Amino acid sequence: MATKKQTILPIIILLGTIAIAAVFVAMKEAPKEKEPKAFIPVVKTQTVNVGELTMKVKSQGMVMAKEQTILVAQVGGKITKLAPAFIRGGRVKAGDVLAWIDDSDYQTQLIEAQANLASARASLQQEKAKGHVAEREWQQITNASPSELGLRKPQLAQEVARVRAATAGVSRAKRNLERTEIIAPYDAIIENKNVGLGSFVGAGSSLGQISRTDVGEIRLPIADKDMQFLINHGTDSKVTLSGTFNGHLMTWQGKIVRNEGLIDSKSRMNYLVAQVDAPYDLAQPLRFGSYVTAQIDGLTLPSAAIVPRHLIEERGLAFVNKDNALHFEAVNVIRQQGENVIISGDLNNYNQLIVSALDVPVEGMALTVMGQAESIAANTSASEAN
Repeated sequence: MATKKQTILPIIILLGTIAIAAVFVAMKEAPKEKEPKAFIPVVKTQTVNVGELTMKVKSQGMVMAKEQTILVAQVGGKITKLAPAFIRGGRVKAGDVLAWIDDSDYQTQLIEAQANLASARASLQQEKAKGHVAEREWQQITNASPSELGLRKPQLAQEVARVRAATAGVSRAKRNLERTEIIAPYDAIIENKNVGLGSFVGAGSSLGQISRTDVGEIRLPIADKDMQFLINHGTDSKVTLSGTFNGHLMTWQGKIVRNEGLIDSKSRMNYLVAQVDAPYDLAQPLRFGSYVTAQIDGLTLPSAAIVPRHLIEERGLAFVNKDNALHFEAVNVIRQQGENVIISGDLNNYNQLIVSALDVPVEGMALTVMGQAESIAANTSASEAN
């Protein structure tokens, strides 16, 4: 059985430990309360480039020859020879002979016509001589004035008419002989050929088709709402064409040469015609039949900028001003251009456009730009380390 001393001693030790712990707790200073920090949103910004801006009107179309010609035989006969370049895709120069029609019959016709002319001229000379003889004989017989028949003037007029007819016959025979050669009227590329060596053609037969290569044209449809952005309805404006050549994207420069002045009844579009000089002689030829996109130079705005369309709000564009506060600046939307818009306004004092989302944007609220926030965080970490 435990004695009274053994029972009280543990209690005394426990109470002493509690008292010592209470003294240490009382001596410890209470932690200081931290002042609550205000929440400042961090935003991402980009610079707005404001300056002179040339409007661009986009379109597309197919490159075509300004002029195409169907080669037609004016005389009939057998094809005796074809030029090596007279094949589909062949390049020819103005004056080149593309095909020859058998000219033997036309050579004969020319000889016959020349013989008829020589005979008519001889008859005319004989008739003139007969007229002079008749006039002298009439004067020897009587002093009365002779009649026209007596002086053989009707016969002389008939011989003059025969000479004229024979002269016309020679000219016709020469033209027919010349027409046995099918000649290119201008620098061209052969679109197609419809005859072969030995083929027989008649007058009016189609021999092929050629396209003029000194000028290429592109007919460009323009929406009526875009015409307001062009100078002089687009006429004389520069145009940049882009398309593929041998699998690579290429660009060519052209010029709007005319506005057709009509609205297509089906598409309701205006049409401008762009022209490129010598398209086949360029370093990268612009081939007929190529599909190209076009950017036409339009009006030049003295002060404008291009921004993403989704950043435009009813209050305008959101900027971070020089005091790191939110500011909405009203802008004038001139034109929508895909996912962007062209705007104008007094933007020279604001160049940090907010491109990140704000939950509850309020004019004048404090903001921190993303790059600045990272710098502040780095400085804070360095101070705590020291």
